[in-house]
Amino acid sequence: MKSIKQFQVTFDCADPERVARFWCEVLGYVVPPPPKGFATWDDFWRSEPPEDRGAWFACSDPSGVGPRLYFQRVPEGKVVKNRVHLDVRVATGLVGEERLATLEAECARLVALGAVRVRLLPADDDNESCMVMQDVEGNEFCLD
Repeated sequence: MKSIKQFQVTFDCADPERVARFWCEVLGYVVPPPPKGFATWDDFWRSEPPEDRGAWFACSDPSGVGPRLYFQRVPEGKVVKNRVHLDVRVATGLVGEERLATLEAECARLVALGAVRVRLLPADDDNESCMVMQDVEGNEFCLD
């Protein structure tokens, strides 16, 4: 059996482009060029039927290492906690006050982009501190 080499992470959301651009800023990802024959994404979306305009958006790791992120519009809003979430690894290997300072600095940057700080989970005997947050549509993620 052949092993899987790539995967993408798909987000259900109300405004795919807004959420995608938020995650581009969080992760340093990029928006791919518009489809062939279109100068801009706006040009592409104007060519689509009204009900399909802005129905999806995607972004990718410019290094090609991380998974592609795909955002699709769905009619229903978020009502419960995510069953899967992303851990954004900004403080790997750091401990104590240095780790907390790094988490706080990244939290402040993301709050300025529209994220919401939910709570700090303090270090315990088994885990270092991490920060629970929400993206611009309320999807949970952690700063780790």
